Amino acid sequence: MNPVLLCGAAVAPFGKHRDRTAADLGAQAVGALLRDTGLPPDAVEAGFVGSVYGGSLIAQRVLQRVGISGPPVFTVENACASGGSAVHLAWQAVASGTYDCVAVVGVENLSAFGGGTLPLTTADVEIDQGMVMPAAYAMRAQRYLYESGATVTDLSRVSVKNRGNGAANPRAHFRQPVTLDEVATSRPVADPLRLLHCCPNSDGAAAVLLCSAPFAAELGTPSATIRASVVRSGRFHTSHRDMTWPDITERAASAAYAMAGLGPADLDVVELHDAFAIAELLHAEALGLAARHTAHKAVTNGEFDRDGRVAVSPSGGLLSRGHPVGATGVSQLAEVYWQLTGAAGPLQVAGASVALTHTTGGGIYGVDNGACSVHILAAED
Repeated sequence: MNPVLLCGAAVAPFGKHRDRTAADLGAQAVGALLRDTGLPPDAVEAGFVGSVYGGSLIAQRVLQRVGISGPPVFTVENACASGGSAVHLAWQAVASGTYDCVAVVGVENLSAFGGGTLPLTTADVEIDQGMVMPAAYAMRAQRYLYESGATVTDLSRVSVKNRGNGAANPRAHFRQPVTLDEVATSRPVADPLRLLHCCPNSDGAAAVLLCSAPFAAELGTPSATIRASVVRSGRFHTSHRDMTWPDITERAASAAYAMAGLGPADLDVVELHDAFAIAELLHAEALGLAARHTAHKAVTNGEFDRDGRVAVSPSGGLLSRGHPVGATGVSQLAEVYWQLTGAAGPLQVAGASVALTHTTGGGIYGVDNGACSVHILAAED
């Protein structure tokens, strides 16, 4: 497999953009990517666009607006891992030598649903009985609190940390710090989760450029090496399901660590799928950032702060940056690209040289999650 470099990134800031379509937002992000890298549209040999609700041919509708018209382009839908899956397919295409320059976009406009929980797939036994993602994570939270001895205040500390990080992120949906009391008194959603334990439904887009080493050298933009790119799906079974252990995350991360020749102790920055405060604790443990049932202690002790042992969601994560589902995985790559190239500004983690991104999602019967993507990147020497 040939080396694959991330050579540019751009984000259409997350928020509520009710007057704009998903194609508008995607074109804004990829247009900024082309301008920032100085790359002409006809130099892009292929495109992958991750989206869940963007509709048919969203890839063509996004890319043709910036002059990328004619090459192979693909729309990728894989629940909340759509953007990360699109990056994985682009990575395969460059690593195999098929292409030298590939654009990846993640895009979503969730304002079209008007608010509330996102609709899930039909013809699913659990969803037909009323399962929605806040309820699923509430059950996970209840079980985690019972098994670990953690408290609801421990969940709230995750929200406080990530909303504090996002306050310095110009791309974030929410840029206002919150206090423990504000989290505790926010509107109940699904016990024990309250509104500020949950990420917002956001609109937005992100774009990254993946290149071969020779192309990257000619392009001359700052770059980071993708040391590992892994996608896994949930293992189906109808037996007991451990609500506090995301097996899909553990399997994807283990494969990524093996591919990269690195481990959890090597990570400086992690952008993980904190769609709910409890998700940061569960996935941090499955990623090996903390022993099982201890991630809440790591948060309390400041180990996951921007200047802690490993910076977890220094961008603000989904809780603050927002979660336009198809765009999330690509935006995570953009955030760590800026970290590894020293361009993260007030979000910068000192000395960041290795980063991991993680997205997971898809509530379907018989699996803990439907899809998961993990990427590990390293700064160029």
